[in-house]
Amino acid sequence: MKIVVIGTGYVGLVTGTCLARYGNVVTCVDVNQERVEILKQGQVPFYEPGLGEMMTRNMREGRLFFTTSTQEALKNADCCFICVGTPQAPDGSANLEYIESAAHDIGAGMIGDLLVIVKSTVPVGTNKRVEDCVTYELKKRNADYKLFMASNPEFLREGSSLHDFLEPDRVIMGIRDEEARKIFSELYSFLDTSKLLFMDIASAEMAKYAANAMLATRISFMNEIAGICDHVGADVENVRRGIGLDERIGKKFLNAGCGYGGSCFPKDVRALRDFARNAGYEPEILTAIDNVNERAKKSMFEKIKAYLKDLNGKVIAIWGLAFKPKTSDTREAPAQILIKALLEAGAKVQASDPRAIDETKHVLGDHQGLVYVNDLYDAVNGADLLAIITEWDIYKQPDFERIKNLMKRPVIVDGRNLYLPDDMKRRGYEYISIGRPAIINA
Repeated sequence: MKIVVIGTGYVGLVTGTCLARYGNVVTCVDVNQERVEILKQGQVPFYEPGLGEMMTRNMREGRLFFTTSTQEALKNADCCFICVGTPQAPDGSANLEYIESAAHDIGAGMIGDLLVIVKSTVPVGTNKRVEDCVTYELKKRNADYKLFMASNPEFLREGSSLHDFLEPDRVIMGIRDEEARKIFSELYSFLDTSKLLFMDIASAEMAKYAANAMLATRISFMNEIAGICDHVGADVENVRRGIGLDERIGKKFLNAGCGYGGSCFPKDVRALRDFARNAGYEPEILTAIDNVNERAKKSMFEKIKAYLKDLNGKVIAIWGLAFKPKTSDTREAPAQILIKALLEAGAKVQASDPRAIDETKHVLGDHQGLVYVNDLYDAVNGADLLAIITEWDIYKQPDFERIKNLMKRPVIVDGRNLYLPDDMKRRGYEYISIGRPAIINA
């Protein structure tokens, strides 16, 4: 099959690379010339385990190409995926500017019948907007080609996106034509047919938002419970185990922490809230999910402030800048909220992360009180307190004795509950975590 993928972010590049792996000829399109040149050299512009190796192998074997020309890519194409971003607009809604731009480019460049598949996360009704944009361009050209529309929402987790694409729980396909069903069945023939879920387009668009909102709900619910535990002396880890063994609830996404971030959950919860309101329905739970998460992101600063009292001149070490491990993505990362608050309070910050230092520098810029270090032990050298924000594996079993000798005082505020309080007490640390009794030396 000849496939076009518009957009070379996480979703587009993973989609194109994985489909090329099965023998399809895939051309990925991006308007960013610099990005396309980087990709042509076999370099991935972000960190995703295993993606670079698979991409370069497909390129070497003549199945994966990159261009800035949608018209060039569409020659003899069987289908075209739209995988561009839908960033959050100032009012919280999904910005569909890039979606509509891609649709106009498709209409201006297609030279035959085409299935257009929207894989980007979009509000219900967006497929119709895409269809209108493509049809508008076709009419301008007096082109009489058949346009088939479909929705194929992505369910990729950064850090494990190759596995999620190649071995998914399910593949949702919103269709209205048998032609779309036929092409989808061929595209995903490497999967067991029991994993292929065909439905109407509106339901497919809605399913993506519903899935992310449910996962965000579980996280915010546990962070709400953790906040209550902090005030009543309960241990949220015991609570998590107590409810997670209930088969009706399950264990996943029940870890309390300092809030979720990334390119999906925050944006999608707000976008779902926005288009629900526009449809005449007030989604009260979605509003609460977002509010609880924003409060969770601020909780680390509040805990540090409560312990140190005066932050002016204090040195705070931070482990973890990415919004989660196994990615360099810092969008909506809790670490950024904490760093800004610490700097405003007059503290000095020594920050470290295995992958996300450059991305954080790009967002936060240069600041006299902010220093980035590659080594986790350099970060704690001379620090008054260590704050753990991202649960990278490298932070789970560090040399605690070395850390104690490097710090002014062995104090850890753990935003991901990586350690057992009793162990930290035995090691001689003061230890403050999320929703668990603190270990504080009198």
